[in-house]
Amino acid sequence: MNWTDALVESGIWILQAYAITVVLASITIAILARRTVWGRQFWALAGGYFSPRRSWKPLATLALILFLTLAGVRLEVLFSNWYNTMYTALQKLDESGFWGAMVLFAVLATIHVVRSLFEFYVQNAFTIRWRVWLNEHLLGNWLDQQAYYRSQYLDTPVDNPDQRIQQDVTVFAEMSLSLCMGVINALVSTFAFTLILWNLSGPLSVFGLEVPRGMVFLVFIYVIVATVFAIKIGRPLILLNFLNERFNADYRYALVRLREYAESIAFYAGEKVEGKILRSRFANVINNAWAIVYRSLKFLGFNFSVSQAAVVFPFIIQAQRFFSKQISLGDLMQTAQAFGRLQDNLSFFRNAYDNFATYRATLDRLTGFTKAIADARALPEPDVQAQGPRIALESLTVRTPSGTLLLKDLSLEVMPDAPLLIRGPSGSGKTTLLRAIAGLWPYSDGHIIRPEHEALFLSQKPYLPLGTLRAALYYPQNLPEGIGQEPDTDVRHQDQAALASAHSVPSNLDGLISAHKNRDTQPLPAQDASNQQAATGAVAALDQRAADVLQLVQLGHLADKLDMTADWGRILSLGEQQRLAFGRVLLAEPQALFLDEATSAMDEGLEDAMYRLVRQHLPGTIVLSVGHRSTLFAHHPRQLVLKGDKTGAWEILDTDLLR
Repeated sequence: MNWTDALVESGIWILQAYAITVVLASITIAILARRTVWGRQFWALAGGYFSPRRSWKPLATLALILFLTLAGVRLEVLFSNWYNTMYTALQKLDESGFWGAMVLFAVLATIHVVRSLFEFYVQNAFTIRWRVWLNEHLLGNWLDQQAYYRSQYLDTPVDNPDQRIQQDVTVFAEMSLSLCMGVINALVSTFAFTLILWNLSGPLSVFGLEVPRGMVFLVFIYVIVATVFAIKIGRPLILLNFLNERFNADYRYALVRLREYAESIAFYAGEKVEGKILRSRFANVINNAWAIVYRSLKFLGFNFSVSQAAVVFPFIIQAQRFFSKQISLGDLMQTAQAFGRLQDNLSFFRNAYDNFATYRATLDRLTGFTKAIADARALPEPDVQAQGPRIALESLTVRTPSGTLLLKDLSLEVMPDAPLLIRGPSGSGKTTLLRAIAGLWPYSDGHIIRPEHEALFLSQKPYLPLGTLRAALYYPQNLPEGIGQEPDTDVRHQDQAALASAHSVPSNLDGLISAHKNRDTQPLPAQDASNQQAATGAVAALDQRAADVLQLVQLGHLADKLDMTADWGRILSLGEQQRLAFGRVLLAEPQALFLDEATSAMDEGLEDAMYRLVRQHLPGTIVLSVGHRSTLFAHHPRQLVLKGDKTGAWEILDTDLLR
């Protein structure tokens, strides 16, 4: 081979292969996206990311990855030719030819290393950016129109959405690229090494019939037959991998619930029941794992047998030509190398079948998740209108999912100076009515008028987000700028920590990530001092506001812990959590306040104090409460009593007449 012309020939080869691959890949993707189920699934998930209208960068990066992949194939061809050159030099005892081959190897190896490292970076950067986009796409749809909540009303609610967003997105992005480039690499390499093997192989005698270039036909027949059998053996792995993801997610979710409800379970001494549930779910994981092992034994055993049997084929077939000096040692070694590479390429689909099975299971899970989101968002919504601070219901009818009437043709208006108390027997639909007013209950008709944004709903068990006590107090508002920022929300310093850890193995990761707590302690320039002093004063005022609110709701002992990060939902008692929720009310100053047994864990004195706080500090806020206690009568001059007799009957009473 004339290595001087190899560079030019390689450039031409790559350009030709690139053009042909782009055309054929585009046609194939278009056909698969229209003609196959999994192709449509893939395009539904990935089409938005690759749309040129959104950004040209993904397609440009993908084009670069394709170029690097084809360059890798061309390097393999050059290495194949190098083997021929090197072994031929050894056979001829050509010392200068041998050392020339060593120099050539150094050049090819250097190019190969640089290309491989650059390809590694580009591919990983591509998958990370794809994960970011897909995560935001799914997460945004999951949160939009409260699909995360409304999906529970579907006939078949989606299981483990957290895993589908966190884990399946990662698997989808990484495997989509690796399998796609793997297929292209295998097909292009197959073509390239078929030409090499075609030039090196001679006639093959089969049952007395001489077949020209017989080795080429032999390897194709061998691999095609093996692939057909491998697909039949490995097909059950698709379902088994799908079940593996589901059973593991179910088990993990049960463990999370054990931690979340640890105190309740401990009071009930429910360890035996919980243990039975956990062991049952773990048994599903293990049984499915054994099924995967047994099926994989058959699949891998067949693959290993086929691969090992193929090792000696080229030597056996070419041995006669070598010993008769028709071919050189270099030709023999290149034949073996080309045969092995061709066999590997043709076996790609057989060897990667379990990866395809995992990928197909991931594709099904993500498609099911997106369908559940679409179905949840397509559920009917109550007719909620905003007309300033008004709260009014016009001909409102509320039903259960099965169609049972909870409330029929309710019309009323709640005034700021006349809070409304909703009463009724258990199961009569009191909380469901609040859900309908909030726009969460799809099984309702009529008109609901309430403030669009300036409304706050307090449930019996308040939700406390992860983070600081200050963040829990302000929830669902964002913290005022400049105060109480959590260390782990500083993305810039997390990036710095990641970069620092990339250069060495840090001994204390927690310290590395949180080291910026004491940052920015350098003195400011004189010209910025006055501005900083004014900003500090404003922050101090906001900081004091939070402490004052804690005092008002009788949680003053927590004022020095406002910026402490902890799982406050576990630390605070239910009564303390409910008082913290009233602190949210005082900070948010809503136009409308809905209380669903929001004082059930307080004693009567605290309950009275909380309601008086609202009336004193927020006299213009419209209040609507759900509760059973007669002590609530003093704070609600009007009552809506639901009969709960499945006819939707109700009545409005004047509290003063009941005393």
